[in-house]
Amino acid sequence: MIYVNETAIPEQAILAEMQYHPAPSQEVAMKKAAEALVIGELLKQRAQALGLKVTSAKAQAAENDYIERLIEKEVHIPAATEIECEQYFRANRERFTTSPLLEVRHILCAATPEDDKVRMEALTLAEAIIQQLQAGGDFTGLANQYSACPSKSTGGSLGQISRGQTVPEFERIVFALEPGLYDSPVETRYGFHIVWVERKIAGQLLEYAQVKEKIRDYLNEKVRHKAIAQYIQTLIGGATIEGYQFELDHSPLMQ
Repeated sequence: MIYVNETAIPEQAILAEMQYHPAPSQEVAMKKAAEALVIGELLKQRAQALGLKVTSAKAQAAENDYIERLIEKEVHIPAATEIECEQYFRANRERFTTSPLLEVRHILCAATPEDDKVRMEALTLAEAIIQQLQAGGDFTGLANQYSACPSKSTGGSLGQISRGQTVPEFERIVFALEPGLYDSPVETRYGFHIVWVERKIAGQLLEYAQVKEKIRDYLNEKVRHKAIAQYIQTLIGGATIEGYQFELDHSPLMQ
């Protein structure tokens, strides 16, 4: 049992809360759930002390706007200035580019993630096809013979692609490649891909005016998160909490 300023948080409530906190172990999930409930109780108690109307724990999220009103009343959240936005832009210039464009051909050796035997067979086939291509094999013919993708009808061509158009595991590898045949199969949820980058067009640097709103939103959200975390830390420091020990220096809350 956890007590927050003499208000009990029963174990049953912690167990129910765990479903919202996926974690690598039950112990970690339980700690996250307990932390969330303690913080929620502290916010509720503070709101009540200030005379804000607090809804029941079973209320819909939209009805729990007292938390936003509490933060608005008690937390000073400075807005990012134009100078700060420009400084961030200059310090992170390489981040603000258009997506590179790739012209890619591929051969898909299909295999579902659940079937280990089929996936091993698909990997072996993909490696054999790469060896054939390295020895001068015809990509179009091999795509037509082996690929499980509809692009086989166009020699395996995916046309021109940019970031966000393919699955992340494919994109992560392919957008780092230079033109030519990639010498290893690319594994995705669909199987194994033999990839040939025909052409790569580098992304273009964006001007500050094109990204300043995005930068401002990012910096404002970052400052807001930090200010709220510090506010919660203050509430924890001023509370009597029994049955749970916060490790604030290592908590994701304080990052």
